[in-house]
Amino acid sequence: MSIELQFEQIGRIIAAIGTADLPQRLAEFLRTLAPYDYTVVFGYRGAARPLALYDDFPHEKRSIFVTDYQAGPYLLDPFYQGAARPVAKGLYRMRDLAPDRFYQGEYFRSYYVQTGLAEEIGFFVGAGPETTVVLSLMRAAKAFSAREVASLRTAWPVVEAAAGRHWSDLSKRFEAQGKGGAGAFDHQIARSFQRFGEGILTPREREVVEYTLKGYSAEAICQMLGISSGTVRIHRRNIYAKLGISSQGELFARFIDALIKA
Repeated sequence: MSIELQFEQIGRIIAAIGTADLPQRLAEFLRTLAPYDYTVVFGYRGAARPLALYDDFPHEKRSIFVTDYQAGPYLLDPFYQGAARPVAKGLYRMRDLAPDRFYQGEYFRSYYVQTGLAEEIGFFVGAGPETTVVLSLMRAAKAFSAREVASLRTAWPVVEAAAGRHWSDLSKRFEAQGKGGAGAFDHQIARSFQRFGEGILTPREREVVEYTLKGYSAEAICQMLGISSGTVRIHRRNIYAKLGISSQGELFARFIDALIKA
C-alpha cells in the first residue's frame, strides 16, 4: 500500500470518529495490512455481559459469533478473561492469553470450533474506567503469519486513538444497561461460577469446575489452588459423580444451561 493511500485511509478514520462509519473505516484500513475474513468489536466491563459494538459477519454466522456468545460462552473466552484481569493494552493473538489446555477444553471443542476459525487476534483498547474495547480480526482459512501480526502492530497508535475516542462513553453505556434492568443479570453472571452446583458441590469443587471449563490442565489448576494434581483429579471425579455426568462435554453443557436459566 502506498504512503498516500495509507494517509488517505487514516484521514477517513479520523473523519469517522463519533459516527457509525468508524468501525468499518478501521476494518478497511486493517485489511490493507493483513487480509482477514471477519471483524467484531465487543465492549467489556468486569463481569457484565459484553456489549456488541460492531461486526461484519454475514447474517447466517452472526448467531454463533454474537448472540450465542453473549448468552454465556463469553465467560470462558480468553479475550473476555484478558479484558477482565485486565491485560496491558495492545494487540494479542488468542494463544497469547489462552490457558495451557484451552484447545483441548470444552469451550473450544463445544463452542469455539463451531465458528470455523483458524485464528482470532484482538486489539485491546482502553475506553474509560474499568472498560475495554476489543477489536477482533478473524481468519477462517489460515492463521496470521508473524509478518502480518507485526504489520498490524504498526497500526496500534491509530487503533488506540480512534477506538478510544470513539467509544469513550462506553462506561456510561454499561451503567445505563444496569439501570435498564440488566444489572441483576450482570450480578448473576458475576457469581455464575461460584453458584454453579450450589448445594451439591463444595466451594473448592466449584473452583475446579471454573478452571477446568476455562481450559486449564490439572497441573495448572493444582498450582493456582495450591493442591496436588492428584487431588484435582479426585475433585473432578467427585464433581462428575455428584452431577451425574461422565465427561467435560456434559459439564460444559450443564454450566451453559444453568447460566441461561438463571
